[in-house]
Amino acid sequence: MSAVKDGIAPHGGTLINRLASPEQKKEFESKAENLPRVALDQRAASDLVMIAIGGFSPLTGFMGKADYEPVVTDMRLASGVPWSVPVTLSVSEAVAEPLKIGELVRLDDENGRFIGVLELSEKYTYDKKKEAINVYRTDEDKHPGVKVVYDQGPINLAGDVWLLARDAHPLFPDYQIDPVESRKQFRDRGWKTIVGFQTRNPIHRAHEYIQKCALETVDGLFLHPLVGATKSDDIPADVRMRCYEIMMERYFPQDRVILAINPSAMRYAGPREAIFHALIRKNYGCTHFIVGRDHAGVGDYYGTYDAQAIFDEFEAGELGITPMKFEHAFYCTRTSTMATTKTSPSTPEERVHLSGTKVRALLREGKMPPPEFSRPEVAAELVKAMQG
Repeated sequence: MSAVKDGIAPHGGTLINRLASPEQKKEFESKAENLPRVALDQRAASDLVMIAIGGFSPLTGFMGKADYEPVVTDMRLASGVPWSVPVTLSVSEAVAEPLKIGELVRLDDENGRFIGVLELSEKYTYDKKKEAINVYRTDEDKHPGVKVVYDQGPINLAGDVWLLARDAHPLFPDYQIDPVESRKQFRDRGWKTIVGFQTRNPIHRAHEYIQKCALETVDGLFLHPLVGATKSDDIPADVRMRCYEIMMERYFPQDRVILAINPSAMRYAGPREAIFHALIRKNYGCTHFIVGRDHAGVGDYYGTYDAQAIFDEFEAGELGITPMKFEHAFYCTRTSTMATTKTSPSTPEERVHLSGTKVRALLREGKMPPPEFSRPEVAAELVKAMQG
């Protein structure tokens, strides 16, 4: 895949914009009190934002049945365009029943604040177990993504959406860089090839190693941590962001790295979510995407490299973004450096394997992650946060 002159094309060819104009916003607000209301949970609210800013291009709203069903079974929209994870608005029968097709529906956040509008085009039922097995590869409700599906309503509401206003992020306004702006920043820096990196964990030495390996072959790195809804035992977003800031300040060439937030929510869908994350970064303007060990995985539900193998299910160039596949990185005690089995002559006993899970376990025990695992300034930040 080659980068085009003005940057990589968004997924589906057009960067979607569903932000209400000042005139539209005024019109919607004038009708607000008389519109039926649907309250969005944290994930649905972040999905609304991602649709509106173009992060989920080519989606213009919550999926109808014609898109939902082939996405679940075949990882494609009705148009044939690849898409791996359903983006739906699920409600109870009591909420869905009075809503009328063709009417506007007011969308409120969890605090009852009016944040968007749905142009209701369809209401449909769906098979929760089928979605779980196809998307998450399990029907066990112990899986956090499956539990969300089982807990949500049995009716999907579909239709185009409008986001009333693009508010500054309450915690990270300086890092809120939407797709239009990220693409501009890439152009302004003269970057033709950009690799995106997804993470929901504090950055550790294995992350740093594969990021810098990738950075050797492209013009820039788009460090794009997810700050939407995650599991309760994941490290909080504000702590993770401080760790990324430390890395930016001390360990990365700042003229070749951009740190920005990804406001979407985690699905923990493993291989399917690796495709989803790649397409999101394509919309932000990335030409390449790092896929490491057990991307977006949880527990033992996915094989170590399943998230890499799934990219081979698509024709060459069909996704429009190039995956950069890395083996499990470790600290090699023989060579005193980060490595993989491709570069290290070490035996298994000479390898210190790293993972976000191990970081969390050490922190829960009040232990400082070793320098082979994490940069000392990052480790100190994590310990301070856990003590706090």
